[in-house]
Amino acid sequence: MNAPSTDLRQGAGVAVHAPGRLHLGFLDPSGTLGRRFGSIGLVVEGFETVVSLQPARRDEVGADPAASGAELERAVAWLQRLREETGLTNPLKLRLLRTLPVHAGFGSGTQLALALGRAFAACHGLQVDTPTLARWLGRGLRSGIGIAGFDVGGLLVDGGPSPDGAPAPLLARIAWPADWRVIVVLEPARRGLSGAQEREAIAALAPLPRERAAEICHQVLMRLLPGAAQADFAAFAAGLNVVQQVLGAHFAPAQHGSPWTSPAVARLMHWLREAPGAPVALGQSSWGPTGFAIVESARRADNLLAAARTAGVVDDALALQVVAGRNTGATLAAAP
Repeated sequence: MNAPSTDLRQGAGVAVHAPGRLHLGFLDPSGTLGRRFGSIGLVVEGFETVVSLQPARRDEVGADPAASGAELERAVAWLQRLREETGLTNPLKLRLLRTLPVHAGFGSGTQLALALGRAFAACHGLQVDTPTLARWLGRGLRSGIGIAGFDVGGLLVDGGPSPDGAPAPLLARIAWPADWRVIVVLEPARRGLSGAQEREAIAALAPLPRERAAEICHQVLMRLLPGAAQADFAAFAAGLNVVQQVLGAHFAPAQHGSPWTSPAVARLMHWLREAPGAPVALGQSSWGPTGFAIVESARRADNLLAAARTAGVVDDALALQVVAGRNTGATLAAAP
């Protein structure tokens, strides 16, 4: 896997733009064959973290209005860890220019960590691959799609971390069809599970039966991936909907008995599922609250949203955005 390239000279400041991703589901969260998780993910346009790092006379840190100031503390801790790993301690000016929605299903922590790690490496002329940066910063312990998405974008499937703790290998990467669109449904006031709460919730769930995990893998291998590879939307949608239905039922006990973290998102998703016309592939990204509805064209997305608003199923608490899939990873530029 190739790291994002840059022609910046050593010692120059750098801004790294890291795209968000949607987590479309796990292959086998209970590890019925001894290997847990395995993830399906899609890198999307319209959501990104942007980190600027440049040499300075003394350390300076800050966040612009488009960034979460709460993320600055994590970024400073990761900067210290990078210095410990490399022994490079020269002063730097760190600025968060933009951040992904936090704990909302976009992989915000991993993308912030990798953007900072890549900026640090570029500033110092270090040749370090992304998996190494992830290991230094403690990312990718459960899923590998954030690491692969940072590098190459697209529709991704990983094989889950190995029982000995080795990172999840990337099994498949499919270029996302240009015409397909994703209706991203956010409820900014809510957050999904993370950290200790997430670990406790997973530990409390009953194991997913092997037959259900096998069904997920069958749908991914024979419907979802071939559908995306050949732009066969009906096949892709049928496969992803089965995956999300199985996982929604599995994780519902940790979400107050619902496949959805947000009741407002759930209401809109139920309406979209029953909407007449071409099929829709929908679900929740990770622990939510973000939901997604994938359709085969921008026109279909616009028509669905107009109809949903007319039907009164778009709650005022929701923020909606129609985006394309992104087939490239992070980009580097000179620091502003």
